[in-house]
Amino acid sequence: MKKYIVFVVGVVCALLSRDIYAEDLRGTDANIIGHVIEKNTGEHLPYMTVALKGTTIGTMTDASGHYFLKNLPEGEFTLYVSAVGYKSQERKVMLKRGKTLEENFELEEDMVALDGVVVTANRNETARRLAPTLVKVVTPKLFDMTNSHTLSQGLVFQPGVRVETDCQNCGYSQVRINGMDGKYTQILIDSRPIFSALAGVYGLEQIPANMIERVEVVRGGGSALFGSSAIAGTVNIITKEPIRNSGSFAHSISNFDGSGAFDNNTTLNLSLVSSDNKMGAYVYGQNRHRSAWDSNGDGFSELPKLKNQTVGVNAYYRTSPYSKLSLEYHHMEEFRRGGNRFDLPPHIAEDAGLNGSGEPGLVEQIRHSINTGGLKFSAFSKDQKHTFNVYASAQHIERDSYYSAYGTTTDFTGVLGAQYIYHFDKFLFMPSDLTGGLEFNHDDLHDRGTDIQKYRDKALVEEPDATGDRLQQLIAKYTPVPLKQIVNISSAYLQNEWKNEQWSFLIGGRVDKNSVMDKAVFSPRANVRYNPTQDVNIRFSYAEGFRAPQAFDEDLHISNVGGELISIVRSKHLKEERSRSVNASVDWYHYFGDFQANLLVEGFFTKLSDPFVLTAPVDDPNGSGYLIQTRVNGSGAKVYGGTLEGKIAWRDKIQLQAGITVQRSMYDSPEEWSADKEHLSDAERHSDKILRTPDVYGYFTATYTPAKALSIALNGNYTGKMYVPHLMSEVNGTADLLVKSPDFFELGAKVVYDVDFSGICLQFNVGVQNIFNSYQDDFDKGASRDSGYIYGPGAPRSYFAGVKLSF
Repeated sequence: MKKYIVFVVGVVCALLSRDIYAEDLRGTDANIIGHVIEKNTGEHLPYMTVALKGTTIGTMTDASGHYFLKNLPEGEFTLYVSAVGYKSQERKVMLKRGKTLEENFELEEDMVALDGVVVTANRNETARRLAPTLVKVVTPKLFDMTNSHTLSQGLVFQPGVRVETDCQNCGYSQVRINGMDGKYTQILIDSRPIFSALAGVYGLEQIPANMIERVEVVRGGGSALFGSSAIAGTVNIITKEPIRNSGSFAHSISNFDGSGAFDNNTTLNLSLVSSDNKMGAYVYGQNRHRSAWDSNGDGFSELPKLKNQTVGVNAYYRTSPYSKLSLEYHHMEEFRRGGNRFDLPPHIAEDAGLNGSGEPGLVEQIRHSINTGGLKFSAFSKDQKHTFNVYASAQHIERDSYYSAYGTTTDFTGVLGAQYIYHFDKFLFMPSDLTGGLEFNHDDLHDRGTDIQKYRDKALVEEPDATGDRLQQLIAKYTPVPLKQIVNISSAYLQNEWKNEQWSFLIGGRVDKNSVMDKAVFSPRANVRYNPTQDVNIRFSYAEGFRAPQAFDEDLHISNVGGELISIVRSKHLKEERSRSVNASVDWYHYFGDFQANLLVEGFFTKLSDPFVLTAPVDDPNGSGYLIQTRVNGSGAKVYGGTLEGKIAWRDKIQLQAGITVQRSMYDSPEEWSADKEHLSDAERHSDKILRTPDVYGYFTATYTPAKALSIALNGNYTGKMYVPHLMSEVNGTADLLVKSPDFFELGAKVVYDVDFSGICLQFNVGVQNIFNSYQDDFDKGASRDSGYIYGPGAPRSYFAGVKLSF
């Protein structure tokens, strides 16, 4: 399969380089000029996108709202204008050599983003209103108004989506969609599945908001063509592209509840585009430095110390009016450390005899160096019926870690693929798009312990006189088994979508051959969209998926309880997990004069067969002194519920959006969460609930713009009660507890004021996050704490202020 994909990609690239897609780039003097104004006020609108559909040709209106497209190809084309916050418009134009057309547009505000373009619904650019699957979009405006500097901070303002922190030491977090663990969510970067298991451990917090153009979120299995693991949903991170010559520099500082702990974040963005729009580059950078935060005054952090630097570039080169080469690359360096005695090296800080306190310490420390990049070639045929994409993406990660012993991890993920789309004017009974593709994914993961001295010391404690082969045997006993995992996935997918303004029918499937499995797996997908009126979208989707028995992100994170490490191993008899999911939704939009409203009702149901579950932690039978959890197949599970979301906007002055999700997450038979046989009965040690999942959670955002230069924003998150295991038997020898947590409501506020200086904007902002300090108040204390006993909001009350210079 791999050789076949390479061959196909090579043939397609060769074909695209031939004259059949070439275009005479010499001056045709076929031009379009015009302006774009706001329909109600008549004001000219700057920085609106103006482009010819089916080509790579486009530009933006200048600061005065005018545009100029020159030396265009001859023929009939569709000219369209779009921008965030406005209804898009399009019209047919006939271009002739030596002729200049004047095309002016009047745009109306679209505060509910009905006409935004998305790609995650069907692997093809589609207006969100006509997408076969419900796609929610997180925009840069939302990141800004909620003071979210990373992906993890901004994702929580979506219905059915939670980001939870799972480790009190290192701050490991994961995204939960519709109540399912993070490993059920497919995370993509520019639609490519290169977000590896290792990247997933801390990756949500490592992606800076200033590199994100938008985040497309699909709940349920409706995006199964992106990968079999898209069971709970898909998070597609679309990176920013250059659109005009511009730049910005910003700095913000946050303080945790009036303490001496601060979070400093500095960003730089620069967009450069050539005068003929043939090439462009978007350069971005971020530097973040966060102090450790100790909530309960025991000298051990609840939030780890962070140092994060990111630099990247997103560039394009238009090889012809019908083809484009795109490049994306970013590099991240991150240091994080949690525990105590930050002034000492980790192994000294933990040693009671060396750290100066006489008490054992606790340290988790990780350094990451991440390189991620991708190359994509896109081409359209002149008749706009054929679209080709070929792409190659890769991610390389080096991690040096200290989890009570030093270790190192490397991971290389590479993706190679090709996609073809054919546009039928009519196929059987309706216009349709046929999409097919091939993809090859390679992941090479190596994880090993390197702290030979640590393991030697443990060996000599057991047998002080050991030497030679006997000493080596004891060292091997205490040395964690290295993880070496090479996974190759060969995939093919095919779908056809019949669609018009009223109906959409999509049938498709994906075949995956994972090298850790004996047989290929077929994952079908079906979607129906019906618009009885222009204001109502009714959608129904069915999808199947699976997860292979390989290492996941949480397998590469080590918890600590009672001063002992908990590591995860996989059962030798672990088999793949299967899923079937159904989603149905009604999306209603309406305009009442100056008011715009949107109401969404959605229901979801997912059935899991042979789900992966973790056994309760027990002593390593090999005598290493570690606690071991084993990943096994459970009896089955189901997750079901509903989401209600509404949005209302009055012109560009007031916007209010809120959503709430009610759900149940249950195992078919109770699963073991505790191994405390001394204090608990067999029934008490098992639960049929999927833990750490509240039955109710939601969010809201609101903005008020009384003047063009001033805006006031409020935001909130609600997390309902949930059951969280507390392994007290390992902490102090008392009975393990299944704690029902309290509910939490986080409220935030931000005020922004802009000052314009002839094309330069200076912005000031201040605010408070988690105003009422809704935060966990029963953290364990000291080095023997259960680091997994953490729930609720990710940070305490924080005061922030910032400044941003844009030009």
